[in-house]
Amino acid sequence: MKVYLVACAILASLSSGASAQVSDDAVRIGVLTDLSSWGRDNSGPGSVEAARMAVEEFGPTVLGKPIQIISADHQMKTDVGVQIVRDWFDNGKVDAVVDIPNSGIAIAVHNMVKERNKIALLSGPGASSLTDELCSPNTIHFTYDTYALSKVTASAVIKEGGKSWFFITADYAFGQQLEKDATRFIKELGGTVLGGVRHPTNTADFSSFALQAQSSKADVVAFANAGQDTDNSIKQSGEFGLVKGGQKLVGLLMFDTDVHAIGLDAAQGTYMTTASYWNMDDNTRAWSKRFFARTNVMPTMIQTGVYGSVLHYLKAIQAAGTDDPTKVMAKMREMPIEDVFVHGGKLREDGRVIRDMYLARVKKPSESKEPWDYLEIVKTVKGEDAYRPVAESKCPLLKK
Repeated sequence: MKVYLVACAILASLSSGASAQVSDDAVRIGVLTDLSSWGRDNSGPGSVEAARMAVEEFGPTVLGKPIQIISADHQMKTDVGVQIVRDWFDNGKVDAVVDIPNSGIAIAVHNMVKERNKIALLSGPGASSLTDELCSPNTIHFTYDTYALSKVTASAVIKEGGKSWFFITADYAFGQQLEKDATRFIKELGGTVLGGVRHPTNTADFSSFALQAQSSKADVVAFANAGQDTDNSIKQSGEFGLVKGGQKLVGLLMFDTDVHAIGLDAAQGTYMTTASYWNMDDNTRAWSKRFFARTNVMPTMIQTGVYGSVLHYLKAIQAAGTDDPTKVMAKMREMPIEDVFVHGGKLREDGRVIRDMYLARVKKPSESKEPWDYLEIVKTVKGEDAYRPVAESKCPLLKK
């Protein structure tokens, strides 16, 4: 009997050891972000810190193995980003790539991740095609996308009388997709698009674009751009008197850091849609103040998304007993997403995280009660109402 019990104990031990497997004796997470270009403030060093905060919250190890966070600057260049990730996979033993602001770079990495059977935890890019016609079983689109941004914002603005629109759009994959998605919802809601202009990324002078928007006499001037381009275009449009002339300004992708850079005087009244806000409740305020102590800024939704996606990934590895990508992805779909900023979120088969979104309006200077108190949350939109429904999807991974 004793021999039998000892044998069973040995087998159980071997089974447990076999089931808890971590490749290369560590879980390595690469934060691919913008550390030097026009998207730095909205992701960049803050995204790296957010990933570290997720590891600190989870614990320094998973399945008894260390968790390593590394980072690199893609400089908003697709070839640079692809080369970094290729080297991470070939030589750095990286298991998952996180963030990737810039949809063009994200699409290229998303394809590589699928080929290599790795995992992409996307918080920075917005192109909704990543979970539509380009969907992959290896990619998670965690934070926001162009579909949700344009649907939530356009619906609210049109209801307030903004029927005619003019676009100032960044001329790359994200901006084009954002304008396309927004145009669809504007027309479905009875609005019209009077025109638009496209600009190169990292543009400093928006005067000619602002004048064209002004001369269009559109009710709404929508900015389908990001980072410093959003800051400069909205600030200069304010200087040219668009708001004083009665036109509404809409930032189709804006962050707290953009409002900070523009200033409440210029940004007040601007509509935006966000996946998170630092000043929602006691928990978000406490987390954000810890983040502020490390970065000297309040977190954007990209940065809180990096935190949430890394935390959910680590929880899934723990639950799966392995870092095998297929098994981890299955666990991430099975487990509800719970963190400081997401409650009851779920990962759909197409890679889209279904989570609540928030319509916000930038406060007047007189309404702001403390530093970084910039947004009034006008409406909470349930994830099921914000994101592309299964019936509309082109993703073959979804069962319709």
